[in-house]
Amino acid sequence: MDPRIDYMKAAPDAVKAVWALEEFVSRDSGLDKRLLHLLKIRASLLNGCAFCVDMHVKEARKDGLGDQWIALIPAWRESGVYDERERAVLAWTDAITNVSQTGAPDADFDLLKPHFSDAEITKLTVAIGTINIWNRMAVGFRLQHAIDPTN
Repeated sequence: MDPRIDYMKAAPDAVKAVWALEEFVSRDSGLDKRLLHLLKIRASLLNGCAFCVDMHVKEARKDGLGDQWIALIPAWRESGVYDERERAVLAWTDAITNVSQTGAPDADFDLLKPHFSDAEITKLTVAIGTINIWNRMAVGFRLQHAIDPTN
């Protein structure tokens, strides 16, 4: 599969705007890096974005997150690896990423309330929205991840 366009070259101003969101989420939001890795990997899995899954799994490993914690993200509901805070973020990531199907149910929102302030919930939602933008760019324009030499 070949990339469709070089979106960074085609519309650098648009990409700059998305990067500004990414910088806020990753550097300025104050959100726990572990939670950011979790929501980025989960949304990327839901969206079928191989480029982003590959990148965010590697970043999570680099930041010291374990293979089991990473590997079980697709089956998070059946796994005891994730604490209640992480499970709330995973449920909200699923709800927001699939908002046209879920309608962002009250039950998923309510899981966040014991663990996060309104400001943190807002920032988590912006983070979920941001990775969804990146996923749509990468999938839509057929961005390809590198193949590791060990494969």
